[in-house]
Amino acid sequence: MRTAIWCLLLVAPLCAQRDFLNADEIDQIKEAQDPALRLKLYAKFAKQRVELVQNVFGKDKPGRSLQMHDALEDYSKILDAIDDVTDDALLRKLEVKPGLEEVVAAEKQALPILQKIQNSQPRDLSRYDFALKQAIDTTQDSLEASQSDLGKRGRDVEAREAREKKELEQLGAQTVPDAKKAEEQKKADSDPQQQQQAPKRRAPTLKRPGEQ
Repeated sequence: MRTAIWCLLLVAPLCAQRDFLNADEIDQIKEAQDPALRLKLYAKFAKQRVELVQNVFGKDKPGRSLQMHDALEDYSKILDAIDDVTDDALLRKLEVKPGLEEVVAAEKQALPILQKIQNSQPRDLSRYDFALKQAIDTTQDSLEASQSDLGKRGRDVEAREAREKKELEQLGAQTVPDAKKAEEQKKADSDPQQQQQAPKRRAPTLKRPGEQ
């Protein structure tokens, strides 16, 4: 019994790190160096995940809730990847509009499908409710960002990047003096001369002042 539990504990972290793309999709993303092409691929994968959700939801079979949860979770992560690719491309002044057009089309198609599932209140909803809500919220946020003015979004990304860089520099500036101070204290504690110069504490006594 203990062996079985130990095996489960070892396997659990591996399950938590499940990839949201399959091996073939990962290869396609690696080959697509152009951000617009990469966005088109992500839009295609997102659409496939929503189609999978639709198909699984339409069949009330054992294991449906787990399949729903995983497909919804993968879909949300794909949308996060879309936003990351877009922001990075805007930061590097690269063209993304052709890819974003397909992203917007896929997200507009996905949103009502996800909302319809949520509104139907299926009996097993509690098992994938959080993943479904997250998918809906992520779609709404990503859709709003994808339809926003790219010039303004690019400036916002640059401002955020500069702010984060400044915060890291300030954190580094604070860390160096603290580390230096700790090192000096360590040297002082290990210095025999300074230890001899330090005043010795008198041993506690119960005698009154003046008593021998």
